[in-house]
Amino acid sequence: FHRGYYIRARAVDHCVQDFLLKTQSHPRTQILSLGAGFDSLYFRLKDMGLLHHTVVYEVDFPNVACQKATLIKRTRELSALVGDTGEEGLGVIAFSGEDYKLLGVDLSELSELERALEEAGLDNEIPILFIAEVVLTYMENSRSDALIQWAAERFSRACFLLYEQMHPEDPFGRVMQQHFGQLNSALRSLAQYPDCEAQQRRFFEKGWTECSVMDMNEFFTCSTPEDEQQRVQALEPFDEFEEWHLKCSHYFVLAASKGMEPSWTPLLSDLTDPHHDGAVRMAGSIPAAVCAKHSEMPGLRRYGHRSVLIKPNVILTTGGFGEEDGQHCRMRNFHVLIKHAGYWKAGCVKKENPDKRWDERLYHTVSCLSKSLALVVGGRTSPSSAGLGMLWLKFPESCNAPDPGDITVEPVSLQPAAEAAALRWRHSATEVTFRGEKYLFLYGGRSAVEPVLGDWYFLHTQELSCTVIPVEGPVPESRHSHSACSWKGGVLIAGGLGAAEQPLGSVFFLRNLEHGFQWQTVDTHPPLIPRYSHTAHVHDGKLLLVGGVWLRSSAVPGVTVVDLMTGLCLDYTINEHLEWPLMLHNHSSVFLPNEKELLLIGGGGNCFSFGTHLNPEPVSLSLSNILTSH
Repeated sequence: FHRGYYIRARAVDHCVQDFLLKTQSHPRTQILSLGAGFDSLYFRLKDMGLLHHTVVYEVDFPNVACQKATLIKRTRELSALVGDTGEEGLGVIAFSGEDYKLLGVDLSELSELERALEEAGLDNEIPILFIAEVVLTYMENSRSDALIQWAAERFSRACFLLYEQMHPEDPFGRVMQQHFGQLNSALRSLAQYPDCEAQQRRFFEKGWTECSVMDMNEFFTCSTPEDEQQRVQALEPFDEFEEWHLKCSHYFVLAASKGMEPSWTPLLSDLTDPHHDGAVRMAGSIPAAVCAKHSEMPGLRRYGHRSVLIKPNVILTTGGFGEEDGQHCRMRNFHVLIKHAGYWKAGCVKKENPDKRWDERLYHTVSCLSKSLALVVGGRTSPSSAGLGMLWLKFPESCNAPDPGDITVEPVSLQPAAEAAALRWRHSATEVTFRGEKYLFLYGGRSAVEPVLGDWYFLHTQELSCTVIPVEGPVPESRHSHSACSWKGGVLIAGGLGAAEQPLGSVFFLRNLEHGFQWQTVDTHPPLIPRYSHTAHVHDGKLLLVGGVWLRSSAVPGVTVVDLMTGLCLDYTINEHLEWPLMLHNHSSVFLPNEKELLLIGGGGNCFSFGTHLNPEPVSLSLSNILTSH
């Protein structure tokens, strides 16, 4: 929430101050804020001494304007800044100061608006900046279009600043639309103007000669100074990167102008990433289906959890944040999915010793090391707390029970010497082989001290102690929320979020050699679109990357197949004929090679102020077509 509202205010301030700077040689300028509500922009600009020759006009419904006028009069500091001229109450003018006019008018009634502005002293010939901050989208398109066209036709030197939502049809967009629908405030412009390109065309068609637009990820990256980015990133403990990037990819800022000399261009992008917001070429689609005969299981509505195949057809899911006993919390119970007679069945696992407390962790790893043991490494409770250590999970060697409730799992605490290596989350733990011995390769992640880690440890699976093994080659840049898969005795690392909170598109192979390991870069073509919070599997020389978050707002990640022999990289969309949006970040996935079936478990999260969406049921993807076609 803090970052989401910060970036909105930052974008508006950036464009407004750029307008004031570019027009400071003019004797008079104007700002007209449409649907201003209780915005404090005028008072901030006035307090900063930026309104030397600018009059600010604000328009909103009469009852809103009246309430705001009363508030200004009652607040000594605000009254002192504005300098009351006593003209309020005359017609539609709710409040009038020397350089501030507050008008009560319905924006959709253009003739009334024009009459009110004329009465308040607005001048058609001097430079003007229109501000519409999440306003036009609530109006009928014909009326908002008419307003945009009127502004271009009526004013000889004009600028327009627009900030609102986009991308209504992807999973996050559907949750967003549903939220506003429930509030009885439908976002009307989204169907006709669903993206940046459509909004840009709209302004050109309505008479504006220059128009630039960017989503808020691009604005934060390109139009926010680096030191300011770092200041914001360090303000408070933060671990909601997926939600932040998704929110920013569903809002845009647009700056249009006409008749301005020099031209007004506050949104200049220096993004050199060829992937950013270009169209994603999809090689095909993969059908998604809810697991057959699976009754909805609240215990699997979660994110930040881990799922692991502990035996053939038995998947154990632990940790994460989700829904338990009718409320959202860090998950205490373990859950299993069991395939019996061709169908998946879900259930809660019995704890062998109910008094032994599970640490309710998120973003940990679970590695199955034998027929009866899995090792949990790291994870966190709060992002301001230290990472958690290691834990054994014991379960019976034989498990033929068709009923999930018959399976028992016992958490066993341990305090080995390798504890320091485990105090991290959003990391990876992958089995590798060196000189006939098995190790877990712990890599990357983050901790309460380091926002991103690039170190690694070889954890001996028998002794649970860290072993020094030589590693040569170019060291990958630090990352968390990446994927890691065992392959040929080594490990494949793909994507992740880097030091500047930017998704990475690199793929590395930690190759097993006689004397140690060697980092090698895996070249992909076309280059892999940078992403993080995805899952990954290797099958028959192909690396499968599933879901995740990228900064391409034109599409959401589906399944990407990388041929490890040729480097060919193909993206597939997931064709979800489901009754609910499938959010594929912070999920877990299990690949069943014999069936060429991919099970997606959980996923989702907080969708800004629109509510929390957790995928309600496990979903099955059949990959047989795309794996045989390669």
